[in-house]
Amino acid sequence: MRKIILNVAVSLDGFIEDANGAFDWCFMDQDYGMKDFMNSIDTIFFGRKSYELVQKEFADYYKGNRQYIFSTTLNTLKDKEAMLVSANVADVVNKIKNDEGKNIWLFGGASLVSFFMQNNLVDELMLSVHPILLGSGKPLFKDISERKKLNFANSITYNTGLVQLYYDVIKIE
Repeated sequence: MRKIILNVAVSLDGFIEDANGAFDWCFMDQDYGMKDFMNSIDTIFFGRKSYELVQKEFADYYKGNRQYIFSTTLNTLKDKEAMLVSANVADVVNKIKNDEGKNIWLFGGASLVSFFMQNNLVDELMLSVHPILLGSGKPLFKDISERKKLNFANSITYNTGLVQLYYDVIKIE
């Protein structure tokens, strides 16, 4: 079965965006393992806002991957190859996980991440922790109503101070 991997940049104080919605604090000076990660996936799950951001600035980077956009407010997508998911989310996700293919990148945003965590749909976390305190902004995890146990799998420290933390999510049935 394919794995859903939450791969996200996060500040040391747990934010994925600053108070103005910016992510200009994210390091982009080197690869940080993204080439290898992109080779390990063939599917990306986006929330609406993340998808719209990607379409404006980085659409070519994600081409060649199956893209699912989770939204209750969109009716159509500009990219005819992307697929819209607006209902029965957990059922759709479990079907996609059981399809043949590589792993799946849970790109975000925060509401989608919260839904996936609440519904035990995430298998692994790959957190790129940046050495910055934003003080406020959009938290990575919110509305998590119960404990989620994680098993530490690996870490990589880069010369910039960025640390990638890898965790397996322990599924409690």
